[in-house]
Amino acid sequence: MFARENHISLARRTLPQETYPQLCVNEMEADLSDFNIDAPRWDQCTFLGRVKHFFNITDPRTVLVPERELDWAKVMVEKSRMGIVPPGTQVEQLLYAKKLYDSAFHPDTGEKMNVIGRMSFQVPGGMIITGFMLQFYRTMPAVIFWQWVNQSFNALVNYTNRNAASPTSVRQMALSYITATTTAVATAVGMNMLTKRAPPLVGRWVPFAAVAAANCVNIPMMRQQELIQGICVKDTNHNEIGHSRRAAAIGITQVVISRITMAAPGMILLPVIMERLEKLRFMKKVKVLHAPLQVTLSGCFLIFMVPVACGLFPQKCKLPVSYLEPELQDTIKAKYGELVPYVYFNKGL
Repeated sequence: MFARENHISLARRTLPQETYPQLCVNEMEADLSDFNIDAPRWDQCTFLGRVKHFFNITDPRTVLVPERELDWAKVMVEKSRMGIVPPGTQVEQLLYAKKLYDSAFHPDTGEKMNVIGRMSFQVPGGMIITGFMLQFYRTMPAVIFWQWVNQSFNALVNYTNRNAASPTSVRQMALSYITATTTAVATAVGMNMLTKRAPPLVGRWVPFAAVAAANCVNIPMMRQQELIQGICVKDTNHNEIGHSRRAAAIGITQVVISRITMAAPGMILLPVIMERLEKLRFMKKVKVLHAPLQVTLSGCFLIFMVPVACGLFPQKCKLPVSYLEPELQDTIKAKYGELVPYVYFNKGL
């Protein structure tokens, strides 16, 4: 599939936009009359199906796709939804367009997300920050700087991947950012001081403890409006039927767990690996390579852990009406009776 995508992508970069539908000239024209571009390619009710889905849309190579190609993908997805795709369009082209669309456009608003905030940027962005956090953990200035950089990055990712149906003011974002960053730095500095006499390996785990603690603050704070006003919940036909604070709490909790899981293997196992490697005679002679090595190894962990962590819970959550706030339950039952046993909402990433 990747080879197929690379072939199509290369062709698009060398051909005018109007020739895109004619790329597969040697294939019979596909029957797209029953094709639903929004239908998931893999079963989203299973963990493996969700992991495959997120491997697809968090592919870090999509970060390098030109703006013109992303705009083409959005047009193709919108045309497919309306059933008016250009003649000669192949299923592979639509699947590739949907991959680009899901990686770059917000599921709630359809607006293009900033590059750094996309989940497809988690591997290149996260590997650099994580690698340097693990490498430069000994001095206080380095701890403060890299924790600040990490939480700034996380705040942008959290805001970009929020449930956009709940607007957030600039004041709230600023307060959330300051609170989360302060928590991370304070945790890292405090634990560094407590572990000064501990074995070196314990000190190497301080960055993970700070990251985990900060995630418990950063995500709820950046998405506090959802907790205050509630998150938009819909029926099976995507009709909005209210806002629920309980649904928001569930979605945000799941995102916190996913983010900590995403960071855990690399930030827990990598210090053990580096502790062993740095004792080797060869590694002692090439200390300048320690940081690049940690960055590379961090990337190796993240390239698998980003889709795995994102796939822990469905992005489109299903919640029984009986779990919602009593007043919202009454509203739904008065309007729909027993016809709506479950509600659905986008928990964000």
